[in-house]
Amino acid sequence: MSIHEECGVFGIISPQRTDVAGLAYYGLYALQHRGQESCGIVINDDGVFSSYKDLGLVSEVFGADILSGLPQGNMAVGHVRYGTTGGNSRNNCQPVEVNHQKGKMALAHNGNLSNAAELRNMLELSGAIFHTTSDTETIAYIVTRERLRTPSIEKAVSAAMHTLEGAYSLILMSAQKLICARDPYGFRPLCYGKMPDGSFVAASESCALRAIGADFVRDIEPGEILVFGPDGIVSHREHCRQREKKLCIFEYIYFARPDSVIDGVSVHGARMEAGRILAREHPVSADLVVGVPDSGLDAALGFSMESGIPYEIGLIKNKYIGRTFISPGQNMRLDQVKIKLSAVEESVRDKRIVLIDDSIVRGTTSGRIVRLLREAGAKEIHMRISSPPFLHPCYYGTDIDSEENLIACHHSVEETAQIIGADSLGYLPVTELGSMIGNCGYCSACFDGDYPTTVPVDTRKDRFERKLSERYL
Repeated sequence: MSIHEECGVFGIISPQRTDVAGLAYYGLYALQHRGQESCGIVINDDGVFSSYKDLGLVSEVFGADILSGLPQGNMAVGHVRYGTTGGNSRNNCQPVEVNHQKGKMALAHNGNLSNAAELRNMLELSGAIFHTTSDTETIAYIVTRERLRTPSIEKAVSAAMHTLEGAYSLILMSAQKLICARDPYGFRPLCYGKMPDGSFVAASESCALRAIGADFVRDIEPGEILVFGPDGIVSHREHCRQREKKLCIFEYIYFARPDSVIDGVSVHGARMEAGRILAREHPVSADLVVGVPDSGLDAALGFSMESGIPYEIGLIKNKYIGRTFISPGQNMRLDQVKIKLSAVEESVRDKRIVLIDDSIVRGTTSGRIVRLLREAGAKEIHMRISSPPFLHPCYYGTDIDSEENLIACHHSVEETAQIIGADSLGYLPVTELGSMIGNCGYCSACFDGDYPTTVPVDTRKDRFERKLSERYL
C-alpha cells in the first residue's frame, strides 16, 4: 500500500475562438503536483469535441507536435490524474467523454465517491456497460441519465447530486456550457477566475489561474453549481449549506501547492502555523531546523520562527524526481528516495537537528531520510510531523484504504521514533488542526475516524478491477 496525491481539474470558456488547448496545457502544468499518472484535454470548437489523453506527465503527453495539432476552440476541459480507484491504464484517463441523445459531454472529476460501488452495481444491473474502472464514469452515467429526463445540463447535474455521495469537484463541458460543481461537503477544492480577454477559468487550485494570467474571483462553494454559458454566469445553490463543510485537511498539509489559497486560507500560511504549533507542543533543544523538501519547508520555517532555532537548508531535492507518494511500489519508493534527496554535510555535520516533514505513513521514507542525515554527520535528529498520525482509511480521494501498513496503527510514538532512527518524534495534535487553518470546516477522518458520510461496505480501492477480473475466472 502507498498513499497518493489527488487529481487536478481545469476548465476554460472563452468569448472567442482561441488556443484553449494551450491555456489548458499551462493550467494542467501548474496542477501537475496533484497527479502524475495521466492527463488529458478535451476541446470544444462550436460543439465539435476533440481530445487527446494518455499516460504520463503533462509535458510528456503534450509534446510540441501533439499540442500544435489540437484545434482552436472556445472551451476546453483538462485533467491530471492519480487514480485512487481503478488501475493505471489509458482507459482511465480523463476527461471522460459521453455522446448521448441530447448531445455531448466531457467530464473531469477530482475526488472519490463513497457510494461508487453501489451506484455502479445498480447501473450495471440496468444495462450500463462500463469501459473504465474509475468512479468518474459512474458520475458520467448518472449525469447522462438525468440529462435525458431534464431540460438542461445544469438541472441534470443538480439531480445527480441527490444520488452521488462523497467527494466530487467536477468541471463538465457540454456543447454550449462549462459547468463547475462541488459536493455539498466541499471535500475537494475548486475555484474560478477571469482573464483580461473575458475568458473564465476554473481549476482545482488558484495557482493554475495565475499560471495563465487569470485573476482569482472566488472559490466555488460546497454544493454550488456554477454555469458559464450564453446567459453569462449563473449560480445554482439548492445544494449549498445542506451539509457541514468538510474540506480535506490534507489539502493544506500536503496536496496543494503552497502558493495556492483554498477557501480563503493560504496554504503557505497554514503550513507555517502548523510549524509554530509544533514548536509550542514539542519543544526541543537543537542547533538547526531542517525541512524535508518540498511540503515540509513551510512548516520548518514556522517552527524556526516560533522556537528561535535557526532555519537551514539541510536537504537538497532533485527537482526532476516525482513525489514519493506517486510511486508504484515499495522498491521504487526506496530507489527514488536514494536519488531524490541528498544531505548538505556542511550544514548538518555535528549538529542537533529538528527535522520537519508533513507526514509519516509506513516509516520507510522517514527512516531513509534520518539515515541520510546520520551519514552526513548529524549528531541528533528530532523529527516533527506537521500532521497527526494516520490511523484510519480515507474514502474521499486520499489513497489510504487499509490500516494494515500504517505505522501509527501498530506502534506508539516512542516505538515509531526508534523504528525510523530518530532521537525523538512529535506529531501535530489532532486538536490543533482547526488552529492551523482558522477553524474553517474540515475533514480529518484519516486521523480521528470521524467520517462525514456513511462508511462504504466495500472499501477496497481496487474493487472495480477485481470485479472485472473475477467475471472471467
